[in-house]
Amino acid sequence: MTTKLRVFTSPSAFPNPQRLRLFMHEKGIAGQFEETVYNMTPVGEQRGWRHLKMNEWGETPTLQLADGSYISETAAVVRYLDQAYPGRKLTGDTPLEQGLDSMWDHRIWVHILYRLTTAFHVLHTGLGFKLELTKNEAWGEHCRKEAIAHAGLVNKHLSDGRQWMLGGDQPTFADITLATAIAFSKFPVIATPLDERFEFLDAYWQRWQQRPAFKAAYADRNSGIPEIDNPA
Repeated sequence: MTTKLRVFTSPSAFPNPQRLRLFMHEKGIAGQFEETVYNMTPVGEQRGWRHLKMNEWGETPTLQLADGSYISETAAVVRYLDQAYPGRKLTGDTPLEQGLDSMWDHRIWVHILYRLTTAFHVLHTGLGFKLELTKNEAWGEHCRKEAIAHAGLVNKHLSDGRQWMLGGDQPTFADITLATAIAFSKFPVIATPLDERFEFLDAYWQRWQQRPAFKAAYADRNSGIPEIDNPA
């Protein structure tokens, strides 16, 4: 019997492990891994010595390979798994698709999702100082506005009738990052629900919510977003 590889993640409220989880369900390989979901409180396993021996940064996700080595950083894990496992390539089949997917993923991560997570971290200290290092309302508001501005550019990109970022008939990894950003934008402390602000992002969000992979990835009902945790 083949031993499953191990992946260490966090609840679906946390965007980076959720990007990986959503990718694994879209790829159809989630069942091939043993997933350990860490407690994300300041004294949780994520920053315990066992995980730090795997990943000194103490962040999730972390993938343990068959030889006992590890890969971390979401995009790196995704690109490894996309090449290592058969099936549709979510990071792109051709060099052009791979380049475009990487371009859009980077834009969405840096200018939208990372801005939103920074706003969350500096506006909300409820998780304790190991996760929330400081409080800075001015910086949080700046990051929130930057995320909205760049989301407007993505909304314009989607306004030509395309369903997904690269224009194909199925989402790629850049789409997964965008879906995760929209979900994270709904936390009340950020007050930036992107689907409510932009017409084409709204339709895009509705498409994602109908996908089986999306439903499976958020099945823990622990995203902190009522419409995801308690669907009608």
